[in-house]
Amino acid sequence: VQLMEFGGDSVQPGSSLTLSCVVSGLTQYSLGKNSMAWFRQTPGKEREGVAHISKNGATFYADFVDGRFSISRDDAKFTSYLLMTSLKHEDTAVYYCATVFKGSRPLARDEYGIWGQGTQVTVSV
Repeated sequence: VQLMEFGGDSVQPGSSLTLSCVVSGLTQYSLGKNSMAWFRQTPGKEREGVAHISKNGATFYADFVDGRFSISRDDAKFTSYLLMTSLKHEDTAVYYCATVFKGSRPLARDEYGIWGQGTQVTVSV
């Protein structure tokens, strides 16, 4: 199973950006049984959860998202999306997608078994 993120870019504060995560190596049926999530990491800091979407489409967000981001999934396309709006400088990070959710804490890093390699998002003037 592999995850690959796309869509990272350098943008100005206040901009919007959509990240995509393409899953390979799972059937659509298997993917549909798994939650998906997005995390982010900056140098010197631990990877932190951003958003989670369950197999049934229920979503959960970190407090810092504050209504600015939206996670979605299209299992027929084997893809998860993270729409980010009103981007701030502090959103600068490498963004990772993850799947194979093992537990009950949707934004906990150690609850996920499969990770992508990340895509860089830079927010600056």
